[in-house]
Amino acid sequence: MKDQSLANRLDAINEYEQEKIPAKQQKGWKSFIGMYAGEHTAGTEFVIGPLFVVHGVAAGDLFLGLLLGNILAVLSWTFICAPIATSVRLTLYWKLRKILGPYLLLIYNVINALMFCFLAGSMIAVSATAVGIPFDIQMPALNDWLPSTFGWVVAVFAVGSVITVIAILGYEQVSRFANVTAPWMILVFIAAGIAVLPQLGVTGFDNFWQVANDTIWTGVPLAGQSKFSMWHVMFFAWFANMAMHIGMADMSILRYAKKWQMGLSSATGMFLGHYVAWVAAGILYSVVLVQSIPAGVTLIDYISGATADQLPSVAPGPLAFNAVGLAGAMCVIIAGWTTANPTIYRAGLAFQAIAPTSKRWKVTLITGLITTVAACFPALVMKLLDFVALYGLILMPMGAIIFIDFWLFPKLGIDTDYAEKRNKLFNLSAFLTWVLTLLACFGLNRLYGLELFFLGLPGWFIASILYIILSKVLYSKFKKSKTAVTQ
Repeated sequence: MKDQSLANRLDAINEYEQEKIPAKQQKGWKSFIGMYAGEHTAGTEFVIGPLFVVHGVAAGDLFLGLLLGNILAVLSWTFICAPIATSVRLTLYWKLRKILGPYLLLIYNVINALMFCFLAGSMIAVSATAVGIPFDIQMPALNDWLPSTFGWVVAVFAVGSVITVIAILGYEQVSRFANVTAPWMILVFIAAGIAVLPQLGVTGFDNFWQVANDTIWTGVPLAGQSKFSMWHVMFFAWFANMAMHIGMADMSILRYAKKWQMGLSSATGMFLGHYVAWVAAGILYSVVLVQSIPAGVTLIDYISGATADQLPSVAPGPLAFNAVGLAGAMCVIIAGWTTANPTIYRAGLAFQAIAPTSKRWKVTLITGLITTVAACFPALVMKLLDFVALYGLILMPMGAIIFIDFWLFPKLGIDTDYAEKRNKLFNLSAFLTWVLTLLACFGLNRLYGLELFFLGLPGWFIASILYIILSKVLYSKFKKSKTAVTQ
């Protein structure tokens, strides 16, 4: 009799972690349009949108910066990540193994998986802010780092358990879940933003822009927060998912695509999620902010003079519930799920690449536990802008290495897939490129004051140039030593 135990059924799920995706498993536009819309119309948008208000972005700077940045993000997915993903049809980790060798890949995978765990943890925390509403759980404040109450921890673990189960079931279930929920979530975001506009004094299109400048995106940061410009918004919108497109993490997703043009599917996530949802979430926070102003105090005086404890929390659950009630709270919960699911899936693949003989579902289960524990710490949400920029920067050099290896090395006469072809356990040129690039970015930050949001662009070019030079030098040295031994 065939064994139908749960463990055996989970073992039978094949995600092709160590081989190319066969043609019969490749997917069409629908899978990716839904997946990107679901992943990037997320619970975290309820945090990022308000943080632009917190950092004093002006209305014109916000709308222009989001337009330019999201276009650049879509182009990065389409022309940098997707062509390589559909050509090699391997996960990021198995492609890197061919280039880096198993020892350097081990280091990368640990760091990469932990970064994804922390990112997914922020999404679990977002959902937990809505789960905690009916139980009157105290929500984290803007500057909180540690768990505030035991009830908060319980809510986080409840959400984390559900998300982990869906991620264990594989990409098919992740994509299906996103396709079902994405349209509804987008409508709730839009409805919530529109519903609260009258509370801010908007009576129609004719006075929206005036209210937007005077009351929502005033250009004045909250007390103790840095001032953001259009450039901050543009580069954040572009590099919020730097690890996914320029860093090549979405090779693991786009390897399923029938053709590279499906990288354009990311536009659904960028413009419905990272544009519409960020704008809507900023409006929701402005309503709570206005409602918190003491009598006789102007908005500008309040936001520039209040202490952190006096300012309203950016916890997404209460913000959405305040706007559209139960539908808003449910949207936050599900939005967190649809984003955390593919992120835990990616992290599970990274950990599984470390221990390739382990079953993917077991590794994903452990990954979900790590992620859920991380989600208990609200700093992942409250400092989300900085964290997203940092994790993308750390992983970016490896994406540049893959790009150079795939496109330029064949033209330069340098071996592609160096570690595999040369039977190397450790690619020294890739390691030095990674370390020196991050040191160079740190130097640009410390010596020239270049902020975290802007470091990805020069960092990518630094990594690309370094990898070409180091590989050329070390490869020539290897050929000379090999020739000397032969003679």
